[in-house]
Amino acid sequence: MLLVVDVGNTNTVLGVFAKVAKGDADSPASEALGYELVANWRLATVVTQTVDEYGVLFRNLFAMNKVEAKGIHGIVISSVVPPPDSTLREVCERYFSSKPLFIEPGVKTGMPVLYDNPGEVGADRIVNAVAAFEKYGGPCLVVDFGTATTFDCVSAKGEYQGGVISPGLGISADALFERTARLPRVDIRKPARVIGSNTVGSLQSGLYYGYLGLVDGILELLLKELGKEAKVVATGGLASLIGTGSKYIKNVDEFLTLEGLRIIWERNAARSGREPSLTKAKNAAAERTASKPWPGSKSKTTSTTSLKSKNIFSGGAGVPC
Repeated sequence: MLLVVDVGNTNTVLGVFAKVAKGDADSPASEALGYELVANWRLATVVTQTVDEYGVLFRNLFAMNKVEAKGIHGIVISSVVPPPDSTLREVCERYFSSKPLFIEPGVKTGMPVLYDNPGEVGADRIVNAVAAFEKYGGPCLVVDFGTATTFDCVSAKGEYQGGVISPGLGISADALFERTARLPRVDIRKPARVIGSNTVGSLQSGLYYGYLGLVDGILELLLKELGKEAKVVATGGLASLIGTGSKYIKNVDEFLTLEGLRIIWERNAARSGREPSLTKAKNAAAERTASKPWPGSKSKTTSTTSLKSKNIFSGGAGVPC
């Protein structure tokens, strides 16, 4: 199993992927196994947690979902909050006997980064872009509704072009509450009608429709530059709330970041030897395939060799992150 961790400013999201049978009798051994998300959790990011506190927390979460900690053979982490990085590294080594892969400059992502300074791009933005291009093709545009709302653009060739960063909806709501004397803190939701008949309804309407206007306004401008054929994908904690009301967002993908972490881990596993049991698993899968076909249809995968032939892994004018 693979443990993926996305550490954000407000929340930390964890997921566990397990290998499952895929393909049919005609599939090669390398396609006989695939990953499926079997458990996920969203927690508050606490930068003061100790190694043992994290260890107990992870073990308890695993126990609730009947996930065996000893079954974790790889860990990949994306973090935009530096303080807990060293703590998480020690947690992985002490409690899972595994050295984690951190998403940082130098890690093989398969996506050239055309930012002026690639090192400035948040790890989560690259992870989202990789997952969106892999799942939906290009050009594509990812809107991540987190503490900040980010808009990330990927070209038809799979190049990370950059994007937009704006204050998140939660930040906007907090600022309104903290800077006014008599306005209460309200639950962020879509109101029944635009015209509020009381203070709470008026606040909810302003927050929801005001932010929806911001999102659609930015998307309209980005699509003019990226191309109207670009797929728009939303992810993050408030993706379902705002994404379903947007006239441009067509796909809401709750686990896009977790999928991106898995994809990047797989692209680095073979090169670094992080998955020593992979060959053995593939051989076992090939033996089972010879005697009994896998259920389901043939899955579509892309080998590292074919990606290299398309120059996706070479930076071109950009720099691979």
